[in-house]
Amino acid sequence: MVDDGFILVTGAAGQLGSVGRTVTGLLLDRGFSVRAMVRREDERAASLRASGAQVVVGDLLKPGDVYRVVSGCGQVYFGMSVSAGYLQAAVAREAGVNALVNMSQMTVSEMSIQSTTPSHQQRQHWLSEQALAWSGLPVVTIRPTMFLESFLQLAAPSVRKRDRIELPFGRGKTSPVAAADVAQVVAVVLADPVPHLGQIYELTGPQSQDLDGVAREFSAALNRQVTYSDISPEEWEQKLKVQGIAGTSVGPSFGDGRVAPGGSL
Repeated sequence: MVDDGFILVTGAAGQLGSVGRTVTGLLLDRGFSVRAMVRREDERAASLRASGAQVVVGDLLKPGDVYRVVSGCGQVYFGMSVSAGYLQAAVAREAGVNALVNMSQMTVSEMSIQSTTPSHQQRQHWLSEQALAWSGLPVVTIRPTMFLESFLQLAAPSVRKRDRIELPFGRGKTSPVAAADVAQVVAVVLADPVPHLGQIYELTGPQSQDLDGVAREFSAALNRQVTYSDISPEEWEQKLKVQGIAGTSVGPSFGDGRVAPGGSL
């Protein structure tokens, strides 16, 4: 096995607070050698390089790029499953990695070959988990609920304009988790992966509650009344297009809710 001590982090140039970027910083702070994969050379890549990471540019959809950036890394963190699971598995096996940490999402816990969801992204996560399981690779799977940052991004416009949380969650409950907390878990696993190999870690926020409960928390924080208004998935998708947000997960029905708020953007 070729291993020069690097830990590969994909999505390392994400926005401030993103999992990949935060994991990179946490590992560097602990003295690990980090190879940070980015899509382009820009100010974020320059910042990563200045912080001490080895920055490599590549496309997760191109096998040659993935092999090039994975080669020489003992541990690998794959973020959102934008590439097929079999691509990750094939490259990781060829490169001989000793641990692959795969970011999935909580909704996969409720899925099977006979019960998936209408969401392409959620099906992709499920298929990626299957491919990695079949590969025999040393995998650790991370399944967070919806990221708190994503939830705030979706709820903020209607709260700001109309004092309402307008989302298609019905009576479903959610427990958003902060990306920084997820990053802490990923960093711990990458730093010492052996005790975690083969494990699936489901990460949630501190409290599961329906959107009326969330609205009460908004009310207390903003010192004005905020309510929850259930809308149709079609109306929600239209709002996302207006906001310029693409590729958002639309989850399966559960309870009397229409959309499971357990996925991630």
